[in-house]
Amino acid sequence: MKIYTFHRKQTLPISVDQAWAFLSNPRNLKTITPDYMGFNIISGADRPMYAGQLIQYIVTPILGIKTKWVTEITHVADKHYFVDEQRFGPYALWHHKHFIKAVEGGVEMEDIIDYKVPLGILGQLVHPILVKPKLEEIFAYRQEKLTELFGTL
Repeated sequence: MKIYTFHRKQTLPISVDQAWAFLSNPRNLKTITPDYMGFNIISGADRPMYAGQLIQYIVTPILGIKTKWVTEITHVADKHYFVDEQRFGPYALWHHKHFIKAVEGGVEMEDIIDYKVPLGILGQLVHPILVKPKLEEIFAYRQEKLTELFGTL
C-alpha cells in the first residue's frame, strides 16, 4: 500500500483572523477550486466548522465524471489548524491537514495531504501521470486565487 504526501505553503498579507475566517468556511472552497471541476456543496456547510462535521460535495475531477465526495472535519484548533478526512470519494485514503500561523507581515498557510489512490498497482501506475499533476494543478489554481483575493507578501 503506497501512501503519497502532497505539501504546499503560501504566505498572504492578512491576519490570522482573516485567514481563518476564509479557510475554515467550507463555502469558500468553490471560490478556490477550478471551475471545470464543477464543485458543488450538497450539505454540511451551514454551520461554522466543528469536529465531526460531515460535508458532502459533487466534484468532476477528470473526464467529466461527476463524483460524490464526503469529508469529515476530524480536528479543529481555532485559528491554528483543522483536518478533513474523506469518508467517501475518489481516493482510497485522504487526510488533509490545514495549518495557519502568523509570520512577519501576514500568515503562512500550509497544506499537508496524505493520500492513497484506488485500484492498487494500476492506481500507482497512473498516479504520476494523472493524480499528482491534477493535485498540482488544483493547488496552483488555489494559490493564484488566494493571491488574487488577498495579495502577496
